Amino acid sequence: MNKHLTKVSSIIDEISMGPFGSDIKVENFVNDGVPVLNGSNLTGFKLKEDAFKYVTIEKAKTFKKAIAKRGDIVITHRGTLGQIAFIPDNSKFDEYVISQSQFRVALNRKMVDPAFFVYFFHTSEGQKRLLANKCHVGVPALAQATTNFKLVEIPLPNLTTQQQIASVLSSLDSKIELNNRINAELESMAKTLYDYWFVQFDFPNAEGKPYKSSGGKIVWSDDLKRNIPEGWKVFDLDKIEKNIVTGKTPSTSNKNYFNGDIPFICIGDVRGNMHITKTEMTLSKEGAKMQANKYIPKGAICVTCIASPGLVGFTTKDSQTNQQLNSIVCNSIENRYYLYFYLIDYFKYAKAKTGNTFANMNKGDFSSIKVLKPHKEILISFSNVLDSSINKILNNSIENQQLTSLRDWLLSMLMNGQVKVGDEERYMLVAAEPRIEYGK
Repeated sequence: MNKHLTKVSSIIDEISMGPFGSDIKVENFVNDGVPVLNGSNLTGFKLKEDAFKYVTIEKAKTFKKAIAKRGDIVITHRGTLGQIAFIPDNSKFDEYVISQSQFRVALNRKMVDPAFFVYFFHTSEGQKRLLANKCHVGVPALAQATTNFKLVEIPLPNLTTQQQIASVLSSLDSKIELNNRINAELESMAKTLYDYWFVQFDFPNAEGKPYKSSGGKIVWSDDLKRNIPEGWKVFDLDKIEKNIVTGKTPSTSNKNYFNGDIPFICIGDVRGNMHITKTEMTLSKEGAKMQANKYIPKGAICVTCIASPGLVGFTTKDSQTNQQLNSIVCNSIENRYYLYFYLIDYFKYAKAKTGNTFANMNKGDFSSIKVLKPHKEILISFSNVLDSSINKILNNSIENQQLTSLRDWLLSMLMNGQVKVGDEERYMLVAAEPRIEYGK
């Protein structure tokens, strides 16, 4: 790549800050209209459109330059710094209102490709330049955000090369997004089946008909304070699966205990993931040996019980966790998928009922959670029906981890010219790891 640096001010048509906080109040939000962006929409390379708040078209018109359009770049200047994303040409909406913590950039698209521009600022060098004027007092912020951003210099090859580089990286991102959509749909279908069988109690009866709808007997449970199918029992969680492990953190003063090959699961690793395929922290063999009784095997259920209770995920390797998680090692294989969805529902229902967040659930509280226990043959049938879908989600998640690693490597190599466009194809064949299945 051409190492000549171009000042950002020379390749932009417009740059503007978001509205004042007082300009958008809670009472301004409506159910439909022009979407208002926040930090959750800027967590990737391009705009994430999973959830929005809205203002009316009339209200949006009052913001003038705080309206972002397709092709624009949106950058966080206060709060979670380092976020930068572009609005793709196929976005759901024509216009978006940026928040008071963001600014927008309209590029001269005859000179620069928006995707390339954003990809550069996701490299380590790009982040360094973006955050060069970070203030460390109070809420993290970029000093004189728009003024200083215009002074940033970036390497800028010709437009065709920019588009080629962006196309290579975008193809990997598109595959990651596709896998995520497939996983979300498969998990939604699995949850629907769980609700049908174990909430509505229309699991197949002996004749293969829906139990409750076909007149199956329902009785009152004093333990759960609701009706349940006749013959089903209620037990404490540790009576269903006895092996419950509370995690622990080795002494952080000994650096030799960390940065090894053993996954060390924390809350952030479980958030949003059915399968925990990657952890931010790892333990060395020495560190893990210091607490060898804290090992949990592949396929265990990890549940966060402190700070953000009720996040649930499956381990994909032999692992350890910190003290904020309790893990269930399922000796009865048919319990695994059922308990995964049961615990998600338990925490969701308990929070809605009590209005609290269970900021601290110790092992005793966790072990004594009341669990409705269906007949074993029903759990086996449920597990058999879901097994292929759960394993498909797992393998998509593993593939995404590989694709993400490849993308991040190519991002740096393409941007600094160590790999040229065209040469990247030999790196696009991701090394195929053995497919992982939980098995029966």
